[in-house]
Amino acid sequence: MAYESMIAESLTINGHNNEPVSAYQARPMGPGPFPGVVLIHHLPGWGEFYREMTRKFAHHGYAAISHNLYHRLGEGHPDDVAAKARAEGGVADDQMVGDTHGAVAWLRAQPFVNGKVGLIGSCSGGRQAFVYACQRNDIDAVVELWGGRVVQAEDDRPAKQPVPPIEMTRGLSCPLLGLFGNEDRAPSPEQVDQHEAELKKHGKDYAFHRYDGAGHGFFYYHRPMYRVEQTLDGWEKIFAFFGKHLKG
Repeated sequence: MAYESMIAESLTINGHNNEPVSAYQARPMGPGPFPGVVLIHHLPGWGEFYREMTRKFAHHGYAAISHNLYHRLGEGHPDDVAAKARAEGGVADDQMVGDTHGAVAWLRAQPFVNGKVGLIGSCSGGRQAFVYACQRNDIDAVVELWGGRVVQAEDDRPAKQPVPPIEMTRGLSCPLLGLFGNEDRAPSPEQVDQHEAELKKHGKDYAFHRYDGAGHGFFYYHRPMYRVEQTLDGWEKIFAFFGKHLKG
């Protein structure tokens, strides 16, 4: 059996406006170089699921980092911090882009990274991953997992997220993989149709996969919406996609 090991640790990176942001990184032991992956957490917060997801990428040969978009709200249980974030209307898109750029830049500066960096997020993080990929050109592939509010209603224009991501589609700078559940309502199948139509309109490189029998958050093994078969297939698609675009 081949020897396996990894390094996983907490650290601090420079985020939006060079403000310190907490993060968690994991990578295989050894010099590499490894492809990089940045993970954007969902609205429920920067919790255990994203630590495990970060280590999962390391297990599969990636240098991965998950940054804390709620760092400025203080320490505490992820559920409590997430409640503060919801009460404040979430995270401003420009701040999210700044913090995520800090995570991307941190990876690109590491000698063990091969120069390729992907981005993945789920739920609100899926929306944010798409926004980032439309506003910046420093990532090589993006995965959107059931991104909610990519299509925003006319009366949904909060000050922190004033522009619907679908209106940013023209700027998408890299290949996109999207995974969605057909029983989801945020995004609904109709909203996913709108999302896809806009990508086609602008000639973007994308692949969408939609799963029957699955709703929102079907990867979340710790929640009732977990769906085993759809999750296993989804992970296969993610690793095939990142393998193609990040491992060369």
